[in-house]
Amino acid sequence: MGDRRVWPLWTVFAVVALASAALVLRRDDRLSDLHIYYGAVSDLRAGRPLYGYVAENGGPFTYPPFAALVLWPITLVAEPVVQVLWMLATCAAVVAVAVPVGAALASGPSRRRTVVAAVALALMLSAPVQSNLRFGQVSIFVVLLALLDGMGVVPPRLRGVLVGVASAIKLTPLLFVVYFLAVGRYRDAARAAGTFVACAGIAAAVLPAESWTYWAGTVAETSRIGNLASLGNQSLHGMLLRLGVDGASLPVLWAALVAAICVVALLRARRLAAQARPGHAAVLVGCATVAASPVSWTHHQVWPVLAAMLLIGTSGVARRAAGAALLVTMVVSLGAVLGAVSMRPGVQFLFENARALGVVALCLTGFGGVAVAAARTRRSGTRRAALRAGVAAATALAFFAVQPLPAGADPTFKAYALEDVANPRYFFVCRGAVECATYGSGDPVTFGTRTEKTKVRVNGVVSPSVARLEYYSAPGGAPRVIPLLAAYPGSRLFSFRSATMAHGRLVAYDVDGRPIATFDDELAAAFDAAAG
Repeated sequence: MGDRRVWPLWTVFAVVALASAALVLRRDDRLSDLHIYYGAVSDLRAGRPLYGYVAENGGPFTYPPFAALVLWPITLVAEPVVQVLWMLATCAAVVAVAVPVGAALASGPSRRRTVVAAVALALMLSAPVQSNLRFGQVSIFVVLLALLDGMGVVPPRLRGVLVGVASAIKLTPLLFVVYFLAVGRYRDAARAAGTFVACAGIAAAVLPAESWTYWAGTVAETSRIGNLASLGNQSLHGMLLRLGVDGASLPVLWAALVAAICVVALLRARRLAAQARPGHAAVLVGCATVAASPVSWTHHQVWPVLAAMLLIGTSGVARRAAGAALLVTMVVSLGAVLGAVSMRPGVQFLFENARALGVVALCLTGFGGVAVAAARTRRSGTRRAALRAGVAAATALAFFAVQPLPAGADPTFKAYALEDVANPRYFFVCRGAVECATYGSGDPVTFGTRTEKTKVRVNGVVSPSVARLEYYSAPGGAPRVIPLLAAYPGSRLFSFRSATMAHGRLVAYDVDGRPIATFDDELAAAFDAAAG
């Protein structure tokens, strides 16, 4: 039976992989991260600074210097050839990741082959692997190295080496060193730490200037990586930024939450390892790296996909339902797919941060907090478990449905700049100096709105008496400053979008800082129109 199932699964896997690669190659921005690797290392070979490189899309090289040494060979052949080889290697890495995970899920060679194929197919369909293919990322290879080492499937004398190498390429796997200590794998921890230091030392010997630049400052410059508040960053840090936590409180709050999450996850992982579940333990530690890292883009999130499949393969309705929900979250973007039906700011925020919330929940519960035994569950127990899972999910959704977002928390908010004035989608109330002067009609602020499925756009004109314009996403907290744009002689325009106008307030101030106009009911009416 197992053999009859495995070949159709691998056939579908091959079709999905080929179709995905073909779609990637048709993009103008295909394998953009691989292009950064290629360009940065090419500059380095030409004697230019590694961390001074900036690609056409503005992306710099962000990895430690040792990563440049590992990537050195790709510059020996033409970039189009590297692109094809990289995608082939990515697909091979997906299969290599599926093999030990399949072994953790199934016993018996026949069933294991089927499970491995199913895991590989689910991985290939997931957003993280598709993102690895699209951008030409190293993340899938880092996950593979850490997974093999974390599960202990490499020869005993080499255990820890792969984690050390992975950490020298990307720092987040260093959490596995702590995991090795927590489970009593002291020699593995020593080998991992020693390998990491050795790799960094080799890079320092070969690339002394680049090593000094990176370790003396670049390593802490997270702003080089991009807008960390964007929805693509599904780490705890990214979610806190989207919640609008103020800059003074953010580092302390983030560090405290990360410490708590990692401690709980490591304790859960130690228990799983003691109960002969090294695969579950390693994946749980990997999920903790996703939650704890300041930056966890989609291509970093392979670990939660593996966790979802391990949950689906466990006993217990609640765990399987949680695994299915997590897998769906990692395959599709709930914020985009369900945005049309959410319509409440809190629910939309839940959907848009579902991956971050799911990973944090997994780290705290650790696959249910107990080893995933293969015990049978009675029907009555199954029904009760299903009912409890349904009630918990409905309660969570209801809670978010009645919540306005905290002040400043609006992941869809954007204020437009002078270069955007030519776009009629953003600036629609008037065009040209005469029309905009007439539209203003002498009031401090005159504006119009346009509604879309998950956002409302506001565009207007301010009079000369307005010195500052601010928008509050929700009661209290810091406001958003709306730029006043001298788009035409004698007129100043503004435009922004937001999803939370049910609780929003627009305030205009004069030169003395006194409010001269406030709009909240008008914004709420616009939001109601969008919801209707």
